[in-house]
Amino acid sequence: MTNLLSVDWSAIPSPVDDGAAAHLKGLPITSVALPATNGSAVDLSALAGTSVIYLYPMTGRPGVPLPDGWDMLPGARGCTPQACAFRDHHAELQALGADHLFGLSGQTTEYQKEAADRLHLPFPLLSDSAFSFASAMRLPTFETSAGRMLKRLTMIVTGGRIEHVFYPVFPPDRSADDVAAWLRAKRAG
Repeated sequence: MTNLLSVDWSAIPSPVDDGAAAHLKGLPITSVALPATNGSAVDLSALAGTSVIYLYPMTGRPGVPLPDGWDMLPGARGCTPQACAFRDHHAELQALGADHLFGLSGQTTEYQKEAADRLHLPFPLLSDSAFSFASAMRLPTFETSAGRMLKRLTMIVTGGRIEHVFYPVFPPDRSADDVAAWLRAKRAG
């Protein structure tokens, strides 16, 4: 079995900026209550302070095959390394001003809970399995043999409005570093 955290990113096609997230910066967050792996419902539009929300296609499970051709879909591979990077940088991101941190996918909360527990995530994962939030915000998605999925992107939301968008995100395990660098620069500026 392949180590989910050790990926040769040079062997994986990188995503290109297709412009699908260009409209997001400056937009207010749509009010949608999303179920979280900690049992709560989170309305991202109602959160005070600064939130970091990373969107990802799906978290795999050990021993369960990924959708056909997954590694060759640009930007699909890397959800577990990305989640672990945010886990490992959680305290640093808080110290840099991130009041909230969430992962968000179209997977069900029940499916996400397994990953949140297995990966020991100190933050909740949010489920948009009906794609209500994704549709309202016109978030970029793609289709696979396993169905519709969110494209990987990260949003910095302050006071209910999108302040910054990282898109495309590649390689995914550097996403938390990129967010930390942006928060550090914002603080210094």
